[in-house]
Amino acid sequence: MSTIEFTQNFINLESPLRSFAYKLTKNEEDAHDLYQETALRAVSNREKFNPGTNLKAWLFTIMKNIFINNYRKKVKKNTLIDSTENMYFLNSGSVVISNDAGSNILMKELSRMIESLEDGIRIPFIMHFEGFKYQEIAEELDLPLGTVKSRIFFARKSLKEQIKEHYGDYDLVRTRMIA
Repeated sequence: MSTIEFTQNFINLESPLRSFAYKLTKNEEDAHDLYQETALRAVSNREKFNPGTNLKAWLFTIMKNIFINNYRKKVKKNTLIDSTENMYFLNSGSVVISNDAGSNILMKELSRMIESLEDGIRIPFIMHFEGFKYQEIAEELDLPLGTVKSRIFFARKSLKEQIKEHYGDYDLVRTRMIA
């Protein structure tokens, strides 16, 4: 196919190509840019077109591939946005080291408080804390269901009192642990 024939066939397909470009981009200016880029690639790669095959399908494929590549570039470009005022943090990565010392100390102290409970209320409380249901605890310890519930209640009550004695206001401690 000569250059003149190729150009004439391309011009005849301008309307469907522009419509397809608009369908892909949903924007008049982006559609125009996509059409121009498709025209440039088609003309520069004219020798790769096999005469006797479907020119329209070849051009639509080029346009679709350009659109997909541009979309991927846009998504990749928007992945990392550095909003810091200076450029110091640009290559610092996202490594964050948290210091859990305060919560670790609180958990050790809470564990000591649980261990100080009497066995009668500590064992059902620990089993409940580990996820056992009241009925399962009752069956395991061979106790009535009401007794298991009351022992867990007394364990909670005792722990609340110990925390209040040790830290003062319970709500204040809870606020610190959440923050």
